[in-house]
Amino acid sequence: MNFLIHPLNLTSWQTLLYFMLCCATFASTSLQAEESIPAARQSNAPAFTRTVVSYVTPDVSVIREDGKRLPFLKELDDGRPVIMNFIFASCSAICPMLSHVFSKVQTNLGKDSEKVHMVSISIDPENDTPAKLTEYAKKFGAGPNWNYYTGTVGSSIAIQKAFSAYRGDKMNHTSLILVRAAPGKPWTRLEGFVNPDAVVNEYRTLSKQ
Repeated sequence: MNFLIHPLNLTSWQTLLYFMLCCATFASTSLQAEESIPAARQSNAPAFTRTVVSYVTPDVSVIREDGKRLPFLKELDDGRPVIMNFIFASCSAICPMLSHVFSKVQTNLGKDSEKVHMVSISIDPENDTPAKLTEYAKKFGAGPNWNYYTGTVGSSIAIQKAFSAYRGDKMNHTSLILVRAAPGKPWTRLEGFVNPDAVVNEYRTLSKQ
């Protein structure tokens, strides 16, 4: 019985049923429209937060991916702008994403990549040996100005705490990128899902100040 096609020829009870079906369809459509509003609002939420903070770099030693033990303070304060993140080699979630962003930043910087010191700090120094970090760096095409650092557990935690990046267990760490124009300048903290263009734009803005 096709009572939806010819509503004018229906009996009274069929007309009533037709009317009820129309009302139900209208109500369902209205509900779907209302439910879509929060989703649209959520899509407009910022992907990351930006704050400007001053940090004191801890006076600890670190081991670079080439095996050299160096003062971390001097590594950061060699005069170059710094773009820094925190990773560990066995991470399969946030770290590959962060490292991919860094790889794109390195490319998008163009010639400026020769002026910027890109720094990746291991938060799993017990397992991240210089050899492991070297292999990890190769996966993301790290150039000569992108260095990886490991060291003791104590020095790693000290660095994480100094930059408000310590979350206890390594599995709890978050997506964080720090940018500084020069030694003595404040750091810009980009926390969340930051795209490469945002990082490069941040660097270029800071370098002009």
